[in-house]
Amino acid sequence: MPAVEVGRICVKLAGREAGRKCVIVDIIDKSFVLITGPKTVTDIKRRRSNVNHIEPLPDKIDIKRGASDEEIMEALKASGKLEEMAQVVKPALAPV
Repeated sequence: MPAVEVGRICVKLAGREAGRKCVIVDIIDKSFVLITGPKTVTDIKRRRSNVNHIEPLPDKIDIKRGASDEEIMEALKASGKLEEMAQVVKPALAPV
């Protein structure tokens, strides 16, 4: 299972959004990815994130690279993960 891939659902480990779930929208380089909540669901805006600050989960949704928040919402509804995304999780200790 590739851990960092487009559509992978993750948990933020660091920052003010720690414990919230997000979706990888694009891979910028080996250290950074573009993530989104979407904001209306998890309060995570579309932003760049260090891969060390996210913890990939086994769940994945089928989206294309650079998908809009509306397309991500549709994919989450279709897979039945929309309510699950809104729940805050207690993240594991952030890597130091």
